Amino acid sequence: MRGKVHWSGGTKLDCQNEKGQSLDVDWEQGPSPMQIFLQMIGACSIVDVVVGLKDREFGEVWVELDGERRSEYPRSFTKVNMVYHVEGDVPEKLVRRTIEKSHEKYCSVSNSLSREIEIAWELILHDK
Repeated sequence: MRGKVHWSGGTKLDCQNEKGQSLDVDWEQGPSPMQIFLQMIGACSIVDVVVGLKDREFGEVWVELDGERRSEYPRSFTKVNMVYHVEGDVPEKLVRRTIEKSHEKYCSVSNSLSREIEIAWELILHDK
């Protein structure tokens, strides 16, 4: 995996992968790198949930995230709170197991975090 980040003036960055796909970042007018990092923890785990529910009838899936950070530098995360929302008639036990497996094994982003960072989560199921 390869990437490049290019400062494009002011507070703007152009982030590119090896395929030339890009993500524009403006750390003042848009999400900061730490906000994007927090969102990518959720994005990676949602992939695992959606794939884990592949044979089930479900609608929307989303996760709300709240990251707690150190007050001193480096201002790394100390805790990430996640609230998963799944819409549809799905077995709660299956969804919980899928989320647990995501953080234990499959989500590369959360598994790249320091083991000192606590990841706490809860699940809310919604009728479709």
